[in-house]
Amino acid sequence: MTLFLKKMFSLPAELWQNRRLIWKLSKNDFKTRYAGSYLGIIWAFVQPVITILVYWLVFEKGFSAKGEIFKSGVEVPFVVYLTSGLVPWFFFSEAINNATNALLEYNYLVKKVVFKISILPLIKIIAAGFIHVFFIGVLLVIYFIYGYGFTPYILQLVYYSFCLFILVLALSYTFCSVVVFFRDLTQIVNIALQIGMWATPIMWSFTRAEGTGFEWIFRLNPVFYIVTGYRQALFDEIWFWQQPGQLAYFWILTILLFAMGTFVFKRLKPHFADVL
Repeated sequence: MTLFLKKMFSLPAELWQNRRLIWKLSKNDFKTRYAGSYLGIIWAFVQPVITILVYWLVFEKGFSAKGEIFKSGVEVPFVVYLTSGLVPWFFFSEAINNATNALLEYNYLVKKVVFKISILPLIKIIAAGFIHVFFIGVLLVIYFIYGYGFTPYILQLVYYSFCLFILVLALSYTFCSVVVFFRDLTQIVNIALQIGMWATPIMWSFTRAEGTGFEWIFRLNPVFYIVTGYRQALFDEIWFWQQPGQLAYFWILTILLFAMGTFVFKRLKPHFADVL
């Protein structure tokens, strides 16, 4: 047990010791991703904005989702409701995809004995975080434009963003380790993300599922806690500690996922260079 805990905490220690290198490489990763294009990093922000606009036009104007949201008891502008769900999901989806393939993309560093390859997934997550911070700003601009004022509850966006960051980090070490030996995992993750987007109440209200007897299934999804938290911080004025059951479930699950990711990564790490 002592050896297991030592191995589990060795990974966070490595990340903290290399924090300056991680920050430098994260900025470099973000800049070089769009190198060579005329608009450069602007493309990183344009695509999610276009996606939000398309979803808004299709679901509010085409499928009258606004009316369905109101029927569910949610009385907020649909574009604000939609954006508050899409912003955390965009980060989760991009960060998971990029972190999963981190070792494959940086395979030349994996083969260097002296390089701490444990920092590679984190580099990808932080790079995705730059866009996430921008879109939280976009979300707040839309929020204020529609007449909402600042409240202390909004500060909880920092907490829920931290939850999202840790959840992605916990999952990434298992995914990036396994994908080295099982490349099909990339496609499986993409399919799971497609299903997860619709299984998470992003473009629909969770109140529609309440009372059906199946709402507990949706609550098992840890991203449900985060998306709901974003909306509670903006609209419901609920502090995160006022729901101790969901709080405990999320952090226990995340810690277990991180422990599993650490174990898998440490166990498979000696074989990465041979396969890559």
